[in-house]
Amino acid sequence: MKPFTDPRKMTTVRAFLVLIPLLYCFAVSAQVSKYDKSKEIGMMAGTSYYIGEVNPYKHFGTRLHPGFGLSFRNNFSRRWTAKVSALYGHIEAWDSDSKDPWIRNRNLNFKNQFFEGSVQAELNFFDYQIGSDDNLSPYLFTGLAYYGMNPQGNLNGLWRPLQPAGTEGQGTSEGTPLYKNNGFAIPVGVGVKANLFTILGVSLEWGLRRTWTDYFDDISGSYINPNILEDEKSRLSARLSDQSLVKERADGTNAGLQRGDPGKKDLYFFMMLSLNIRIDEKATSCWEGHRISP
Repeated sequence: MKPFTDPRKMTTVRAFLVLIPLLYCFAVSAQVSKYDKSKEIGMMAGTSYYIGEVNPYKHFGTRLHPGFGLSFRNNFSRRWTAKVSALYGHIEAWDSDSKDPWIRNRNLNFKNQFFEGSVQAELNFFDYQIGSDDNLSPYLFTGLAYYGMNPQGNLNGLWRPLQPAGTEGQGTSEGTPLYKNNGFAIPVGVGVKANLFTILGVSLEWGLRRTWTDYFDDISGSYINPNILEDEKSRLSARLSDQSLVKERADGTNAGLQRGDPGKKDLYFFMMLSLNIRIDEKATSCWEGHRISP
């Protein structure tokens, strides 16, 4: 049995320990005038990755693919922002890329093309507003996200849907019900914003999503008896379930042995660069200190 000692739990705990008091302090101390308020739309591009059974340790350790998104920011002040965003991500990871002999022998793979919608709160470290002389600020964010996913596995060069296959016996007489292909997640992250021109700004952010599923990669528990999968699902399900190079049991199967680690939920991550456009008003050359005249 292979133990998994990965950074998933500590990454989530540390992020929340840092964010929660800072969000509270900034929110309480914010002082707002009509000149502090503004609205933006953003166009995002970047990449996504995950930490789970196929990639238990390394950030950016999966086969990276482009990701895209749109956002809307309602800036209640120069410190406090509410953001709504829609993102597309594509994660792909292969056991064969690992340096761990046990993981390489398991020989599984997956890709997951997914969509996420979220509502987030952002807190700037410094005063920031597109079109003002507040040019640069790091920021923190957290909120609530909802995702829809579709994990697939590659067998003989073809990608096959994994959830209906019940690769760990889901949906059979010996297994649990099929897992859901959607759910909620908690986004937590950091970024930096900067002004470009009068109504344009740019931001770069990195954030994790804490999920309540261990099936983002379709790997969680133990191998099911392949005969059960063939009888109650299909031969394809049995082949997708166990592609290991060397079987560990004397009967030539891995039935009942560890396939994943159900004690640790999967995390997924986005790294996004965003071009942000101020849409409520254009900046003017008339300044009131560091404020923009209405």
